[in-house]
Amino acid sequence: MKRLFGITCALALLTSGIVRAQSEVIDGIAAVVNGDVITYSQVRELIAGRERALRAAYQGEELENKIKEMRLSALKDLIDRQLILQEFRKKELTIPAYLIDDRVQQIIREEFGGDRGAFVRTLKSQGYTVTKFKQIEHDKLVVAAMRQNYVKEDFVISPTRIQEYYDRHKSEYTTPEQVKLRMIVLREDADADLGLPGGKRAMAEEIRAKLVSGAEFGRMAQMYSEDPSTQEAEGDWGWIDRNTLSEPLTEVAFSLRAGEISDVIEIGNSYYIMMVEARKNASTKSISEVRDEIEQNLIQQERNKELQRWIDTLREQAYIKIYS
Repeated sequence: MKRLFGITCALALLTSGIVRAQSEVIDGIAAVVNGDVITYSQVRELIAGRERALRAAYQGEELENKIKEMRLSALKDLIDRQLILQEFRKKELTIPAYLIDDRVQQIIREEFGGDRGAFVRTLKSQGYTVTKFKQIEHDKLVVAAMRQNYVKEDFVISPTRIQEYYDRHKSEYTTPEQVKLRMIVLREDADADLGLPGGKRAMAEEIRAKLVSGAEFGRMAQMYSEDPSTQEAEGDWGWIDRNTLSEPLTEVAFSLRAGEISDVIEIGNSYYIMMVEARKNASTKSISEVRDEIEQNLIQQERNKELQRWIDTLREQAYIKIYS
């Protein structure tokens, strides 16, 4: 809980006002926005979690390019936020103090179980005072309020546009054909002595025979399956579509009727026995079922466009210097 709270503080701090000159020197200046400074440390803090994820997934030149792209995007977001805060000050607007106090009390209740002392100690451990934290929350409310104020709410989306969106994105509203599958997997082991002529193949055939005679599939999977990911789940793969398994296994699985048990399937040094518990045909939601969802999606797109037009206007009127 306190770790999450720390993340909230760190992200919120990025929207705060002017950074002290001493910090500018230590961090390095990433950008100047009408005299307000954004530092490299602010950019790094904003993307810290996402950058760690990138470093785990990529390497070399590809990693460098993705990090560079992400840092540029973060810097753009910080510049936009600073422009909004400056516009708020320019118009001499105010946020009532009680809103900030209510927000702080909400955090204390929800994240610290009402323990104000724990809240204060956490702030102190992270280098914040209550006054500074209130300023952070103030700036967050300013950004949210200013964005809402400059985006109208009376967008009207025509039925034709909704239909066009539905036609272009119909695949998003389509559930593919699926089967509910259980599977037993045996793998050949040259060193194993099963006491059966034919090794694992013979064992697989014997297991299948017991299943056909009425043995419970889940129990047999628990006893014999060598697939560690599903053994404890009694061989249960849940609902799968045609993209889940390899092509040979998919072909067999989707050829089975509900309740039917497959023959022993040999692939490489492994043997598979499958049972389909149930089937679902492919289905597509009608436009009437998703009309409201599409309309809200399109309205949000219009809001984003209008917000960006406003931000672009602020940028055109501002002095912005970005340091490479």
